[in-house]
Amino acid sequence: MIGAVVATFLTATVEWVEAYTILLAVALSIGWRRAAGAGLAAMAALGVLTAAGTVALAHAGNLLFLQFLVGFFLILFGVRWLGKAIARQAGLKKLHDEAAEFAALRARAEIFDPRAAWVIAFNGVLLEGLEVWLIVVALGVQTHHTLAAACAALAAAALVLAAGFFARGPLANVPENTIKFTVGCGILALGTFWVLEALGYQWPVGEFSILVLFCFNVAGGLAVARSYKMRLA
Repeated sequence: MIGAVVATFLTATVEWVEAYTILLAVALSIGWRRAAGAGLAAMAALGVLTAAGTVALAHAGNLLFLQFLVGFFLILFGVRWLGKAIARQAGLKKLHDEAAEFAALRARAEIFDPRAAWVIAFNGVLLEGLEVWLIVVALGVQTHHTLAAACAALAAAALVLAAGFFARGPLANVPENTIKFTVGCGILALGTFWVLEALGYQWPVGEFSILVLFCFNVAGGLAVARSYKMRLA
């Protein structure tokens, strides 16, 4: 349970930071009331998706297939985040810059149109939140702690909003690449564990194997990043 809650919190933190950047850019154009309305509408949509997804998966007949499906999607998610983090750490891809993203949004002409800006804010929060939704449903259903995972995601949203209130600007100092690297390793470990277990593999040390897989992913990711750095040097 603790691993699922931590993974959800960290994932949500990164996604909510990006969503907050969009909301801030929109709010400075059409006002906080309209921007907040768009954000709340997107959060409501995510809440409905979470409830529907949880019910659908919880009532799946074949538990082993469900475990395999959840693990498979977590592997895809983990590989995506870990791959991007490695590429950025190795210098193959630029680090994500929230200040630059904010400036680009402010430069868009449609952001000054109330209706278009509302749609931008709604879509921004919804799209960034979809990855949070995936993690909440996948980890929550598999560990039978969906409520705890959802609360972790909401806590991350509250933290980001509080930080944004005090920063009065884009949250450019969040160590996004480090978080994505860590979460990618963790999600990949969980997904690998559940997929192989669903296929009938008996892990030698049970759930402690998740920690071993996590350490393996961290060591492998750092080694790959260092290898690319040496090639580019």
